[in-house]
Amino acid sequence: MKNYPHQWVAREGWPFLAVAAFVALALSWLAPCWLAALAWLIVLFILQFFRDPAREIPAQPNAVLCPADGRVIKVEPAHDPYLDRNSLKISVFMNVFNVHSQRSPIDGKVEKVWYDRGRFLNAAIDKASAENERNALHLTAADGQAVTCVQVAGLVARRILCYVNAGDTLTRGQRYGFIRFGSRVDVYLPVSARACVTIGQKVRATETVLAELQ
Repeated sequence: MKNYPHQWVAREGWPFLAVAAFVALALSWLAPCWLAALAWLIVLFILQFFRDPAREIPAQPNAVLCPADGRVIKVEPAHDPYLDRNSLKISVFMNVFNVHSQRSPIDGKVEKVWYDRGRFLNAAIDKASAENERNALHLTAADGQAVTCVQVAGLVARRILCYVNAGDTLTRGQRYGFIRFGSRVDVYLPVSARACVTIGQKVRATETVLAELQ
């Protein structure tokens, strides 16, 4: 099953693409060939950054799906600062070449949304989870288990976008946010959850099973 309510290019990218394409067209007419070629390379970079392809949704009912593309940098016991509980923390780091839309890891209700205006440290380092700009969702599954999903800005990322509010209901794989230009996503799970990924593993939003709820 596919969940894809948006165009192949994320709507957040259209203003950037429009400006870049206009400049590239103007340079193609007025400027040297090398400068026009550079402008078109920038257009291609923006296009690949804002791509938002359809994804297959696993049917496994207890699966926690990966909310973002990237590489796993943390799989460890940790304290969930939002729900004040012990948890299993899994973190995914996104570089500028990954898809940057975020998708819901579970079917569930958004209980609460937290936004913290923070710093812009390298998203790959540990203290980014606590000090960088971030937006967190408290999601509750039908069986009452809670998952916290946190968008974290990075060194280059300067804008976190979240399109859901407390009281909304999300389905697995549903797109709910976007982070521009490099970042990470932290997922806090019940301590009973079983991780299905390892540090260093490359993952894909929605298609990779991050963990299993027990």
